[in-house]
Amino acid sequence: MIGAASGLFTVGVFQDVAWAEKGLRALTAQGLPLESLSVVAKDSPDVAALIERVFGAAAGTLEIRGLGSVRARGPIIDALQGPDGELTRHGIAATARRIGFQAHDGRIFETLTSRGGVLVSITSEPRAADALAILHSYGGGNAAIGAWGGRV
Repeated sequence: MIGAASGLFTVGVFQDVAWAEKGLRALTAQGLPLESLSVVAKDSPDVAALIERVFGAAAGTLEIRGLGSVRARGPIIDALQGPDGELTRHGIAATARRIGFQAHDGRIFETLTSRGGVLVSITSEPRAADALAILHSYGGGNAAIGAWGGRV
């Protein structure tokens, strides 16, 4: 499950780069810090440019089982990867438990991302409900809070 240092993850998948950028801009406009945001998407020039615009720095490239080559940035990567490199070897569906989601949630995130969606996550327990509302408002499909205890 989630370690104390990793926080609470709120995850949603946007249909494309344009919608993801709107969602990311809305999250930062509401005061969520850049270091709490993550992006995972299949590698493309548009995704690379999105991450550069939003974060002001390039994203790393990873090979993730079930997705292939992806651009990724943010705390969700280390949380999913774990010390044993499980994310790259087994994919999002198999590692979703690390951030408080069940395997079926991970399969949904993985499937939507494999079809060209842009996974966006926020790690901010005190603002998880706010982040969820913003993801839904800007088209973040299947947005959910991992292992949410109902605290608002």
